Amino acid sequence: MTLRRLALALLATGSVATTIAGCSSDSPSPSVDYLIDGAVTTYNANTVEGGRSGALMAWNRVLPGFSYLGPDGSNVADTDVGTVSEVLGDQQTLRYQFSDKAVFSDGKPMDCDDLVLAWAAQSGRFEGFTPATTAGYRDIESVDCDPGQKSATVTFAKGRDYRDWRGLFGAGTLLPAHQAAAAAGVPDVVAPIRNRNTGAVARIAKFWNTGWSLTPGSIDPARNPASKYPSSGPYKLESYSATDGLVLVANDKWWGDKPTEPRITVWPRGTDGAQRLSAGQIDVMDTGRGTYGSGSVNQTPSSSAPPVNGATEGRPTSTGVERLVMSTSGPLADPNVRRALAACLPRDQLAQTAGTAISNLHLLGAGDLVAATLNGEFGADAQRADVDKARALLKTAGRTAPVAVRIGYPGPDQRRAQTVSQIASSCAGAGFRIQDAAFTGSEPALEAVLTGSGDDFAASGAADPTRDSYALYAGDPANVGRYDDKGVADGIDELAVTSDGQTRTTRLRDLEKTLWDQMPSVPLFVSPREVQWRSGVGNVVAASGRNGAGWNMDRWELR
Repeated sequence: MTLRRLALALLATGSVATTIAGCSSDSPSPSVDYLIDGAVTTYNANTVEGGRSGALMAWNRVLPGFSYLGPDGSNVADTDVGTVSEVLGDQQTLRYQFSDKAVFSDGKPMDCDDLVLAWAAQSGRFEGFTPATTAGYRDIESVDCDPGQKSATVTFAKGRDYRDWRGLFGAGTLLPAHQAAAAAGVPDVVAPIRNRNTGAVARIAKFWNTGWSLTPGSIDPARNPASKYPSSGPYKLESYSATDGLVLVANDKWWGDKPTEPRITVWPRGTDGAQRLSAGQIDVMDTGRGTYGSGSVNQTPSSSAPPVNGATEGRPTSTGVERLVMSTSGPLADPNVRRALAACLPRDQLAQTAGTAISNLHLLGAGDLVAATLNGEFGADAQRADVDKARALLKTAGRTAPVAVRIGYPGPDQRRAQTVSQIASSCAGAGFRIQDAAFTGSEPALEAVLTGSGDDFAASGAADPTRDSYALYAGDPANVGRYDDKGVADGIDELAVTSDGQTRTTRLRDLEKTLWDQMPSVPLFVSPREVQWRSGVGNVVAASGRNGAGWNMDRWELR
């Protein structure tokens, strides 16, 4: 029994709380309206832009892979797509086998070309690609694939047995390679990548980076979106606009269990989702707590909305950690200035306002077992603001004039705006001039940003923290602060291939000492996530990872 079916069975027996709700009165047909707090500007959740947004939250069941994150943030095999088996040998080797039935909604089969493209784009070995991170894929030495075949052999570099291998080639990663090949003017992507044909690879990379971009209003349902954005899951893209949301409909080429509801409307940042929440026209929401103020799916509806029959709320313990990431260039280049900013942060008040626990670790989320051991060993002298210490550190750095620091985040976001306001009030007396630099669209160059784990702005984290640790790895795209320490990078590399608990704990302790000293970022508190659903939508299961509650949206049911 798959995890999705198991969750459904538990719900049916009353072992898990469920809820319901009507559908929006102005929908063209019954739809579950799903509000998220990330923008969706690309079909590719693996680019820098896509990885930090709400793309994975939206495309969970549109672009499945060999695994997905379950409700606790752990990897679960998705056997609808295919199977993965370990091959014995001196080097870690995995055999990927696609289901014979696996096909994109444009009729093209899923095949090993899609694996090759995902690896090449995210490995850091081929110029031109802009992946969100190279974690895991950087350790793969080769992907043995005959173009168009249903199987591939993935071999890791000697000594690089990646511990989180089940998370590779997962949901959102397997984009249609046949489209990239067509855009590059080559028969397939395998040959130019294997032969390192720099011209062809550059064209493939350009398409992978931007060829699947999309914005509200750019999708015309009359022009068959499936031809440009083919799906391999139970849902496919039908339309996308600010006023009508991102509309997903049942994929008639899907070979697995038919989705319970034929239509899901996702409301990302940049659409009218917030207004619909205020009007009582949202059925399911998965957002940062307080992002949209006190709005809830139990909002008193407008006269045009259906009656509200109550709601169920889930507050999963997020695997992500809210962090203040500081640039290691500009005004914060001196570690003493970064230490000063950290010293004046009212971390106890920030956590209390967010309604979650203080987190003291840079490299682990709340869901990691080792975190319980190490969390109390760090940050004890940084729980409360120490303005005198901050002022002294600035004096040591030779700063006499106020240090201007712009703190950014995707706006509007009421909870993060409050965080910046609290920091500004606390740090003003220490010699900092904090400015709220909320942005819409592309992220500008700033001195600091508020993010979740892995530098994601929406839902973040996973039960295994390996991928997110690369946000502090020198040269990795996820490292937005451009922190560069070889010892830390070597330590992250070691942790990525180490499973022994005692060895991991010892290495993590050493790394945390360095990170608390150099202060490239400050862990603040466990990311406050809030999942709500109306008393008319069944089978919603709150999730704690970066994919959000939509991990099983094909099982949601209007009653």
